Amino acid sequence: MEFEKLSAPSLKDLFVKQIQGMILSGELAQGTALPPERELARQMQVSRAVVNGGLAELAAQGFVEIRPRQGTFVADYRRNGNLSTLIAIMEYNGGTLGREEIRSILEVRRALEQLAVGLILRNATDEDIERLGDLVAHIAGAQTPQQAAERAFEFQHELALISGNSILPLFYYSFRAPVIVLWVRFCRRYGIEALCRNTELLYTHLKNRDEHQLRRWIETYLGEAIEGCQQIYNE
Repeated sequence: MEFEKLSAPSLKDLFVKQIQGMILSGELAQGTALPPERELARQMQVSRAVVNGGLAELAAQGFVEIRPRQGTFVADYRRNGNLSTLIAIMEYNGGTLGREEIRSILEVRRALEQLAVGLILRNATDEDIERLGDLVAHIAGAQTPQQAAERAFEFQHELALISGNSILPLFYYSFRAPVIVLWVRFCRRYGIEALCRNTELLYTHLKNRDEHQLRRWIETYLGEAIEGCQQIYNE
């Protein structure tokens, strides 16, 4: 049995986590001006370089806005955020997402999948589609929910790649972390077999190039996760 090397978080990581937590908890409200870098460094007993780097990362995540010659202010992360913001929210909540965020991810996933299959039917060769079959078998051989979720993501990412749209795989990959969390939960509730069946039916309709059944199945299985009998919201 092998164990992974442990590594301590850097001071910048700790700084970022503390400010994120204060914003997400409401302790630092939107529009609040943060103390100057020198004062933050003094209070938190870190260097100004740590504070400067941490604030830059928080700004990139949409948590703060740095205004030249004015200072740093807490931003509206829901308006200014990105996928890094979503991952930070998940980590703050112990790896979980709220109902609204889960529903939103599934709705985006449904729209992207409909786009992907339409492009595949127009652009992909039979050989391209056949390669997806190996990935379906890979899911079926998964021993744990984590393995199954990661392999299901491989299938979805390959789906995006063979669509011929150069941007679509980037969208899919940007959602990798939250999507895997959701499909792990799906497998724990409904079994790896259910995830495998959903993916296998999608592949079968693709292989048959049956656009009507394909689009109908996407609406069905993702609809069940959004508001049907296979929901994956937190209890």
